[in-house]
Amino acid sequence: MKFLGKPSSHTAASLPLCWLLLKILPLGDCHPYDNRYAGDKVIRLTPKTEEEAFALQGIYHLLQVDLWQPSSISYVSEGTVTDVHIPQNASRTLLAFLQEARIQYKVLIEDLQKAVENEKSLQTQRNRRSLSEYNYEVYHSLEDIQDWMHHLNQTQPGLVRVFSIGRSYEGRPLLILQCCRCEPVLHSAVSVNPSSTPPTPLNQGGVSFVFQALLTYKTDPAMRKMLNHLYFYIMPVFNVDGYHFSWTHDRFWRKTRSRNSKFRCRGVDANRNWKVKWCDEGASAHPCDDTYCGPFPESEPEVKAVADFLRKHRKRIRAYLSFHAYAQMLLYPYSYKHATIPNVSCVGFAAHKAVKALRSAHGTQYRHGPASQTLYVSSGNSMDWAYKNGIPYAFAFELRDTGQFGFLLPEKLIKPTCTETMLAVKNITMHLLRKCP
Repeated sequence: MKFLGKPSSHTAASLPLCWLLLKILPLGDCHPYDNRYAGDKVIRLTPKTEEEAFALQGIYHLLQVDLWQPSSISYVSEGTVTDVHIPQNASRTLLAFLQEARIQYKVLIEDLQKAVENEKSLQTQRNRRSLSEYNYEVYHSLEDIQDWMHHLNQTQPGLVRVFSIGRSYEGRPLLILQCCRCEPVLHSAVSVNPSSTPPTPLNQGGVSFVFQALLTYKTDPAMRKMLNHLYFYIMPVFNVDGYHFSWTHDRFWRKTRSRNSKFRCRGVDANRNWKVKWCDEGASAHPCDDTYCGPFPESEPEVKAVADFLRKHRKRIRAYLSFHAYAQMLLYPYSYKHATIPNVSCVGFAAHKAVKALRSAHGTQYRHGPASQTLYVSSGNSMDWAYKNGIPYAFAFELRDTGQFGFLLPEKLIKPTCTETMLAVKNITMHLLRKCP
């Protein structure tokens, strides 16, 4: 997430380079090196008619599949691209059904276990180096990221400050980086809060932004202007418990790790837990669903801590950016309803310019527009909450890719993803420093 506003001695602003919020399903506890995904496939289908969509909804529910996109079976409709992770023991049933129903499909990942093992092998081959040699082009564990944050706090006191806004359900600190060269008066602030869980460029985004700020402050006029006039608040890992769990147990864990005494399923979708049309359309009231909204708004300590931080500084905050995966979209409010925001001319223009700047790096095509129309209707998310609470510029990035790798984006794509996303973020930030056209 990102916020922009007038800074105080306790505010921080930050623009995330690239962070993908992996949408992943709770599949239970397991060791990361077991064979739980052996033979599993990821399949893409696009129903051509409402009859096909209804049939897919039924078989998905029957087989209890993992939907990678969209986030809920209820979103499966005519023309909607659906990427589904199907376990080996159910894949034959699904494929036979598709062939009999003559529904076209494409296998995106033939064996999910092999894809996970390839990623893990690259990670285990790397030796841990000193923090001064922190590699910005690979995925890092939560411990590595937080060690790096403290290292910058000690070695770059003129640019970076680290502070905690609370603790997670399991007691881990919720750390934020403040990045700025400006005096703590008269200026605005930007804040970024990636809601990512499993290892993806989303988590590396905030890290990369700070790296670019340190590297280019003296040589890049735009970066210098940004850091001289804005505070940047960067939260590299929002769901710290879920992120840690994705490294130690389940590579495709998405939710938080809170417990519900009445159900065996753990966790809440942290992007359905905000107090804005909470648990309405696009969210689930069942604890075992990936889009579970929680027992009440801000039930998750992670959400409550960030919401409190935003409430405390909302008069200074000018923009909020959150980062997710995957679809290659730049979205703005509203998500929970089909309606036009009052300042759509300014926000829409900023989104258009940002997508154009992003495309200039590697030709990556992004769609942009109101989330409810460009993606689907969803309630209780942080972007809508930020906007409804007085933050005029609220965006959500759905980063690379469009399905070839899905939630397993290779490390080789971290750098180009970060490079292009940084251009978009810088463009939005510079837009805030000018009068809206």
